[in-house]
Amino acid sequence: MLSSLRGQEVTIHFLDGTSARSGTLEEADANFVKYRDEFQVLYIPISSIRSVSIETKERQRPRVGFSP
Repeated sequence: MLSSLRGQEVTIHFLDGTSARSGTLEEADANFVKYRDEFQVLYIPISSIRSVSIETKERQRPRVGFSP
């Protein structure tokens, strides 16, 4: 299933609560995922990944402040 995301910009969420953002999923097999961002190439074991997400459209940020 991850191989269908090849070449797309994804966010990988890990089991420990951290995430890797703004990178491209380059390869995926049964054991590892190859993920590249502008600074490094990561080979991530499948067993450490909680979820993978793709942003399909940009979220509008809520307005902050008071209106008269």
